[in-house]
This record gives sequence, structure tokens and C-alpha cells, in this order.
Amino acid sequence: METKSNDVEIIKVQIFSNYKVISMNIDGITHEESMIFPNGEANCMNWILGHLIYIRNAFLNVLGEESVWDSEKFSCYNRGAIPLERIDEMITFKQLKSYLQQSQDKLEAKLITMESFSPETINDIATLSFHENYHSGQLGYLRRILGKPGAIK
Repeated sequence: METKSNDVEIIKVQIFSNYKVISMNIDGITHEESMIFPNGEANCMNWILGHLIYIRNAFLNVLGEESVWDSEKFSCYNRGAIPLERIDEMITFKQLKSYLQQSQDKLEAKLITMESFSPETINDIATLSFHENYHSGQLGYLRRILGKPGAIK
């Protein structure tokens, strides 16, 4: 029986854990709440979730999979975009949740089949995994700012 390399197992745990944290932090948030910009300028929950999905698509691409959406159409969620200037391009929070689920399904399905990562992808995979950790924590703070109880106990 062949065993999977530790790097794949570590990333699987990260992807599963991040998804759970993200899901808990966005639970019960309405679309209207997701569009609130704290201090009138900090990124709203809608943008952060969309941005997570946008970068998850890059993650999927590194693993040889197709994106769950067209990056050009959803460029308002790209790094460097100014969300306050692109509010009219943002989609509903419900739609974002659906894309999050699709990205999770694709990532899990791909990671389950992999035995190791090619060495040239390790830096990208590690950076993309860290990126998820960073923004999933932001969702937790935004949840509190919106007056919701903390989701992670």
C-alpha cells in the first residue's frame, strides 16, 4: 500500500479546516450585512469571501484543475481591486457561498487523488494555503464587528 506524502496530507487538513472556519464565520450573515464596510473603508465580508474564492481558483489551477468561475468576470474580487469602487460588480452572498462550496468540492476531489505535489508547485501551494488562513481569520473579526456572536469557541 502506497502512502501519501506528508505535504498532501498537511494541505488537505488545511483546506478542510479553513472551509469549516470560513463556513462557521459566514453562517447567518445576510447579503446586506456582507456589504457593510467597517469604518466606511475596510473590506466587507462579501469582498473577502469573493477574494478567497478568486484565489482558490488559482489554487485549483496550480493543481491542474479548472477554476469555478471566470476570473475576468469576477475581477472585482482580485488582489489590488478597490471594493468600494466596484460594489456594483459584486454578486450576492448566497451566490458566493455556492461558489465556495464548488471550490471546496473540487479541491477535496483533487487532493484525495494526489500522492504528492510536484516540487515546482510547493511555494505556490504553501502561499495559497497561508492566504486562506489569513482571510478566514478576518471573516471572524468581521462577524463580531457586525454584532454576531463569535463562531469559533
